[in-house]
Parts: sequence; structure tokens; C-alpha cells
Amino acid sequence: MEAVGPESCRGIAVSGAEGRPALVERVHFRVTRFIMEAGVKLGMHSIPIATACTIYHKFFCEINLDAYDPYLVAMSAIYLAGKVEEQHLRTRDIINVSNRYFNPSSEPLELDSRFWELRDSIVQCELLVLRVLRFQVSFQHPHKYLLHYLVSLKNWLNRYSWQRTPISVTAWALLRDSYHGGLCLRFRAQHLAVAVLYLALQVYGVEVPAEAEAEKPWWQVFSDDLTKPIIDNIVSDLIQIYSMDTEIP
Repeated sequence: MEAVGPESCRGIAVSGAEGRPALVERVHFRVTRFIMEAGVKLGMHSIPIATACTIYHKFFCEINLDAYDPYLVAMSAIYLAGKVEEQHLRTRDIINVSNRYFNPSSEPLELDSRFWELRDSIVQCELLVLRVLRFQVSFQHPHKYLLHYLVSLKNWLNRYSWQRTPISVTAWALLRDSYHGGLCLRFRAQHLAVAVLYLALQVYGVEVPAEAEAEKPWWQVFSDDLTKPIIDNIVSDLIQIYSMDTEIP
């Protein structure tokens, strides 16, 4: 599925903006951090977690943040992502992990009226999310592209440069962290994969051999329609995400 254009994501504010847009962005950051941490505790793989974050962001492209509890939407997104990516999760496990996330010293919830109300809320919210997204909950993620690009880049670089710098680990970490914001909706999967790889190389000062003599930049070999301004926009958005991370407790 193609990325959603910026004009479709009014609910996702520009990071660093003043006033309410910045507050909305901070809420989305906190909630997607919850999705990622809960996903890890639930044993979810990287693709289902990415799908859950994308579902969450896309939902709030369509719906005002004040309309629904974002954490309930997040729990439903986790549940739905498990179905979409065929890593099915029990609602009871999602509820218990979420409860422990907010109340670290608490015991698993009893199967009482409160539990069943919460379970029903998750199921009903899942149906709402599906309707709002018009049942379009299958996404093309950058992960497979990044994997191929890393293999190609490893063959281009000399062995010493590859072994002495954690380019691969850093690129994967950057890609994971990009889901704290709406980059997955604003940019194509291939472009995101190249951009995080570009930034990882920049971080460690690694240059691709013979780039100066090449007919086109290495990143354009991976994606013909990619331009330097697009890379710069992605990198800028990533840096803003990390800036937000230092501001949010």
C-alpha cells in the first residue's frame, strides 16, 4: 500500500510546533512508545509492532485525538495488528501487559466485571478502527527494503569499515524509532529505508567507495525517484523525534 500523503494526516502535527499541535505530537509519542514496549513484552515481532503503530497513526489522521482514549486505540491496534500479521494475541494478555505497564507493582487483573468491560471496549474499538480505516490495514513496511539495502551496502564497503561500525544495528534502531512519529504515513517505504541507512552512515562518518566517480549517488541506485530533499526531510523528522524523546519523561 502506498504511503498516505501529508495532506491526509492533519491529525499528526509537525514536531516542534508550538501550542496544541506540539501537545498532540507528544501524546502520540508516548502512546506509540507504549505500543512498542507492550509489543516486546507480548513477544510481537518487529513487523506486527510496526503495523500496530501505523494503524494507530492512521486512525488519528482521520479522528481528532480528543474523541477517543488513545491508549484504548493503541491496545486495539496491537490486537488488530496481531491478526493482520498472523501473530494472534489474546485480549487477556494485552490487558494484563497494559495493566502492568501503567501499574508496575500490580497483579494480573481478576476476571471480574472490570476485566470484561475492558475486553469488550478493545473489541468494539477494533471494529471502530476498521471502519475508520475502511478495512485498509495491510501496509508495506520499510523493513524488507532495509534488509536488502544493508546486504548490498555490506558488499560495497570494505570489511574493516563494516565490522568496526554498527551501521546495521543503528539503521534498524532508527527505523524502529521512526514509528514514534507519522513518518510511516508521510513517506514511501523505500525512501524511509534508504534515509535511515543514509543517517546511520552519516553518524559514523562512513563513505561509500567510489561515490564521487559514480554516475548517481548510492542512495538513488536503491530508489530512482528518491531525491536529496526527501532524505533531508526524513532525517529532520527523525531528529525531531529524538529531540522530543529528551523532553518527555
